[in-house]
Amino acid sequence: MKILVAYDGSECADAALDDLRRAGLPANAQIKVLSVLENWLPPPSGLELVEHIGRDEEFLALSRRGGLRLGSMEPGWDVKSELGAGSPATVIIEKADEWGADLIVVGSHGRTALGQFFFGSVSQRVLHEAHCSVRVARGRVEEPDTPVRLIVGVDGSKGAEAAVATVAARKWPAGSEVRIVNATWAMPQLTSQHMVGPITQWITEEKARVQKMIDEAVSRLNAAGLKTAVVVKEEDPKRLLVAEAESWGADCIFAGAKGMGRLERFLIGSVSSAVAARAHCSVEVARERK
Repeated sequence: MKILVAYDGSECADAALDDLRRAGLPANAQIKVLSVLENWLPPPSGLELVEHIGRDEEFLALSRRGGLRLGSMEPGWDVKSELGAGSPATVIIEKADEWGADLIVVGSHGRTALGQFFFGSVSQRVLHEAHCSVRVARGRVEEPDTPVRLIVGVDGSKGAEAAVATVAARKWPAGSEVRIVNATWAMPQLTSQHMVGPITQWITEEKARVQKMIDEAVSRLNAAGLKTAVVVKEEDPKRLLVAEAESWGADCIFAGAKGMGRLERFLIGSVSSAVAARAHCSVEVARERK
């Protein structure tokens, strides 16, 4: 598994590194720690060039610091450090594509050469435009050896299948738990009576199809050694996923990059990105790499 970790030395970035202890990553993962020197203009000349080179060295040292921190967590991880220059989100996505990364890890907010940037800029853009899975990582204060708690959003879509497959493929500590969460819906109010029958039938068939996927997900996650429960509520999916994660004290929410539901409500830019922005825990958006 190839994992690209964006690291800027901020508290948020350090918390994102610590979060990887509870991400179920394989012991033989390849991890590349990338620090990006934000550079919008051509390289300067003269004395300014000396300062520019000094900043290159500073950011490369920053990347190596992040790499050493990760290397101390898991001796089997192959950790390397790299420096990039340019627009942070663009560099992160390009480096991930060049390397063939399976997962990009970014903090929910961090620091650039211009000061602080918050979710909605770098993290949001990476989440939207990356071609692989993205983990928006938030560290949590946990007691040692506590079980990992995961939320998986399931709506019957290919994206949800990818989220389930991602969780099932990871290596979780004994006692780890999963809650499969599905936001269902009620019959909409209709002005045309002749539409009631067809829409009722469609909703019935759709619920049966989603239930089949939920049952298959339960079997798959149980087979992976995870204690699995199901939560189905008639509620907006964005609110439901965040609320369930917060009330349960989840470590991470897994969701598909694209999904389905009422008016394709799980499309990226809707549920997944909203959950990543609002959740108090980490959020991993799963994509099958093409």
